[in-house]
Amino acid sequence: MKRIVFFVFLAAPFLIQAQSPEEAVQQVVMSAYVNGIQNNGPIEDIRKGFHPTFAMLRLVDNTVKPFPIDEWIASIEKNRSEGKISSVKTEAKFIQIRVVGTAAQVELELYREGKRIFTDYLLLYQFAEGWRIVSKTYFRHP
Repeated sequence: MKRIVFFVFLAAPFLIQAQSPEEAVQQVVMSAYVNGIQNNGPIEDIRKGFHPTFAMLRLVDNTVKPFPIDEWIASIEKNRSEGKISSVKTEAKFIQIRVVGTAAQVELELYREGKRIFTDYLLLYQFAEGWRIVSKTYFRHP
């Protein structure tokens, strides 16, 4: 019996697969962005997955207008307090996740009720505390 327990103890680290960088990036995007922002998840999850310097870069009247994460969160909190939140779940389809060293790029499509509503391009960096979203551009589908 002692031999079996000893073998399981020694083999355990090899039986547990480590998460790949792509899986870690996908997990952050799902937790902070898809479930957090798009599906009304906890603000704490949003703050954990977005770097404080994050800005969404919006193309408005042929000008790029940044939208910092603190302003985005304030807008979300205001909408939630006023009951202006959608009960329709947003689904995500990962088109591409590319990781090179400590940088990552994600192409993501968002759907509501089977209709594609956004194509997002997210950039992430891996910090000491893990992967965090640092930038976003997007296309809103008609």
